[in-house]
Amino acid sequence: MKIARFMKKTFLLISPLLFFCVFLKAQSIIYSEPDRDDYKNMNYEVMGKLEGKVFIYKGIRDQHQLCIYDAEMKLVNKVKLDFINNNLINIEFIAYQDKFLVFYNYQNKNVIYSMAARIGANGKILGQPLVVDTTNYSSSVNNNIYTLAYSEDKSKIVVYKIRNKEENQHTLITLLFDKELSLLHRSSIIVPMPDKKDFLNRLVVDNDGDIALLREAGSNSNDNINKLALIIKPGNADSLQIMDIKLNNINLDDVKIKPDNINKRFLILSFYSKQKRGNVDGLFCFLWDKLNNKVILNNQITVPDDLRNEARSDGNLKSALNDFFLKNIIIKNDGGFVIATESVYMSTRGNNYYNRWDYLGYNSFWGVPGYYYGSGLMGGYYPWSNFNYYNTTTRYFADNIMLLSFDDKGKMDWSNVIHKSQYDDNADNFISYGIINTGEEIHFLYNVLEKRDWVITDQAVAPGGQLTRKPTFKNLDKGYDFMPRLAKQTGARQIIVPCMYRNLTCFAKIDF
Repeated sequence: MKIARFMKKTFLLISPLLFFCVFLKAQSIIYSEPDRDDYKNMNYEVMGKLEGKVFIYKGIRDQHQLCIYDAEMKLVNKVKLDFINNNLINIEFIAYQDKFLVFYNYQNKNVIYSMAARIGANGKILGQPLVVDTTNYSSSVNNNIYTLAYSEDKSKIVVYKIRNKEENQHTLITLLFDKELSLLHRSSIIVPMPDKKDFLNRLVVDNDGDIALLREAGSNSNDNINKLALIIKPGNADSLQIMDIKLNNINLDDVKIKPDNINKRFLILSFYSKQKRGNVDGLFCFLWDKLNNKVILNNQITVPDDLRNEARSDGNLKSALNDFFLKNIIIKNDGGFVIATESVYMSTRGNNYYNRWDYLGYNSFWGVPGYYYGSGLMGGYYPWSNFNYYNTTTRYFADNIMLLSFDDKGKMDWSNVIHKSQYDDNADNFISYGIINTGEEIHFLYNVLEKRDWVITDQAVAPGGQLTRKPTFKNLDKGYDFMPRLAKQTGARQIIVPCMYRNLTCFAKIDF
């Protein structure tokens, strides 16, 4: 009996340790071997996974190649993308179960080419590159005039450009493709611009191929939005439906639009202020039902003081939300939605602080009169991404993450705050966060500075808003600094995170 009781007590003591060990084993990290050519300023993109292998694009000088890694992140092949012209403007990838689609633009003399190609599991091109469109362009201004958008299920792809030569009207040229690169429809449509301060926001496309974008107007390029209109273009039509949105004397900025493919809607969100260039008062929410052609929501959602108090890093309650920006919008099956916002700002040596009005205009989709809109947002992340021209030391900050969940009537059903404080000088690669959606939880990965070293941290939010701080990753190898905001989810419980090791770029595969 004594032996039995001893064994029982021993088991009760050991079993939690066994569970903890299993948990740690589930959070495995495997690193790729750093390549001496992979210097920190190279261009790269985690493309995704195909047939169990991880594909990463690397652009080094005029060399473009795909690096293919096995399940242990061992490099198994390097494939040169010889079909890509040296005068590359930009490149993007869409991952499928059986292939990758690559869209790239380049300039040859006075002609800009928009191209597309298919890449198979061996990294080789399938067939020949497709010429999507061409544009004669003799200006020295930003030549990145083509923009790519694709639907949530990746079944519909749009390549578009916007010509703004006329002040009172712009021309929207769209090319709609399916995932096999078959052209479904091409349109060239005049978009009326009644106010000389009007401009067009970035375009989105839903799973049906219907296109939506916003026409906005403000006093100047870095001011509040005081006029807003929703523009809908059915995928196979050459017509537009334009709906002016009543703002009820509020001012918006950094407006976002998101398709709700489940309920056939378009969601528009923005922080708002009651006074021009005033403190952020709350969240503006507009919901359009495209099937019934009607407005479902046009709400102003005030953020309560207790949440403001929890979200602020410092300062008073009135200005608590002034540094928060919308980063992620997740649509729920019932028509509700969850948003993740983050407090981000910067300062230069001498404590010159830049608020949202100083850099907001640089995050807009502005064009130069007489030419095409420049797609400067293709690789941007932060509102200050175009402030690299300062010669002084620039310090970037990324603080608390505020999470808000709303039902289909626009009523807040829960909120929470992930508390963090991050900063770095002259670079923002190691701050902010990345997410992985495992279905039952959404994990927020971010760095915490401990003894002058970055340590990656994981906090997960459940559907009801409960936050769980996961145990610190125990198998972190010393010398690897993670860049979680540049991570990409490649599986149901897998993410690829770029890292820096001895000033070289490498990649870590994390399995949850």
